[in-house]
Amino acid sequence: MSTDAIVMLKDDHKTIKKLFREFQNTGGNGNAAKTRIVKQIIEELTVHTYLENEVMYPEVRRMLPGLEDDVLESYEEHHIADVLCAELFAMDGDDERFDAKATVLIENVTHHIDEEEQDWFPQVRDGLGRKQLQEMGARMAELRENAPRSPAQPSALKKAVDAVVA
Repeated sequence: MSTDAIVMLKDDHKTIKKLFREFQNTGGNGNAAKTRIVKQIIEELTVHTYLENEVMYPEVRRMLPGLEDDVLESYEEHHIADVLCAELFAMDGDDERFDAKATVLIENVTHHIDEEEQDWFPQVRDGLGRKQLQEMGARMAELRENAPRSPAQPSALKKAVDAVVA
């Protein structure tokens, strides 16, 4: 497994997009399946946004000040995803708004992923060296094991909010 931060984040994106497709393909196949998939989506997103908020965004903001506006926008996009994840975490597939809320989450996160992969990541790769990206990736790998896995873990939402406020 590569320790390049961008490669690691793109791998997370692939996993998340795969779960999005699974949710969208469940159709009328039952609320239990949808609830299970959404719980997986929430876990993946919680870990992923935690790693970006704790390592990638602060480091890029520090090392590439020209990307500060992009970082701040990304924090806000994470905030929206965190709120939707927290609300979905408290729901199950029987709630009349479950599918709609999950769809809004998928649309927002897909937009965020596309922006990162098409615009932001190439700028970060151009601005940072291989060694810096590998150091960031190594730090993310260290944090992944103990990263929050649900919005119910206070550190996940608190750290996301603190990052935006800072």
